[in-house]
Amino acid sequence: MSNASLVTAFILTGLPHAPALDAPLFGIFLVVYVLTVLGNLLILLAIRVDSHLHTPMYSFLTNLSFIDMWFSTVTVPKMLMSLVSPSSRAISFHSCVAQLYFFHFLGSTECFLYTVMSYDRYLAISYPLRYTSMMSGCSCALLATSTWLSGSLHSAVQTILTFHLPYCGPNQIQHYLCNAPPILKLACADTTAIEIVIFVTVGIVASGCFLLIVVSYVSIIYSILRIHTSEGRCRAFQTCASHCIVVLCFFGPGLFIYLRPGSRKAVDGVVAVFYTVRTPLLNPVVYTLRNKEVKKALLKLKYKVAHSQSK
Repeated sequence: MSNASLVTAFILTGLPHAPALDAPLFGIFLVVYVLTVLGNLLILLAIRVDSHLHTPMYSFLTNLSFIDMWFSTVTVPKMLMSLVSPSSRAISFHSCVAQLYFFHFLGSTECFLYTVMSYDRYLAISYPLRYTSMMSGCSCALLATSTWLSGSLHSAVQTILTFHLPYCGPNQIQHYLCNAPPILKLACADTTAIEIVIFVTVGIVASGCFLLIVVSYVSIIYSILRIHTSEGRCRAFQTCASHCIVVLCFFGPGLFIYLRPGSRKAVDGVVAVFYTVRTPLLNPVVYTLRNKEVKKALLKLKYKVAHSQSK
């Protein structure tokens, strides 16, 4: 971090909206946040208490639910505070650094995790007889750990590149969170090289992961079409449909913001809501409503809670 920075705090301008919408937006985002946390907690508890779900697929889903719960927590509470009180839009320099780091850490880890999950589905469908040996507990733990380490490294690069610059003038961030593109606009130095490096690193991670997922699913579709029974093909498609839905909802807005020329402040803020607020809620909804095993586990969890309360 640069010692030349004179700014001790930033002001988050928030989402562009009329003041009259403060209360409705607060209510909407509060409900979404509570449902996100509760939904992901329920999935974590259901997988933990049901031994039938102690498989690689649900191990990765556990990681995903944990990430989504905290990914939403990094951004939404501060946005809610800003909607309640304009004075809460201020964020200290070091808090901004922390928010940027954890935002990119959890976001890039989720990006890597989606890629690993698509690879897991590829092995499960293309090599069903060898799947257990190929995706052993050790392999599963190694893949999960690698996603967290890769996400941490990628985020550290973004954070260091952003905050090693001096900030000595305007301090209004045109966003509802501390993100690299709007922060770099406030630097008292030439940011061209830094913006190019960030563009390239984010581009390599996002587009690379997305392409690997596409390759995995092309291979999966090819394997599914070779299944002789229509029931088997239908079951295989249903297994992958949930993952495809959340992948598209996560990568679409992210690629739109980071991998296009130019920047539109209002548009970027609104689009960012899709992957910082909506996707963390979408994951438990999709994986619960479209997954019979998770629904059974939730019913078991409900029965255990009811049974313990009746004693």
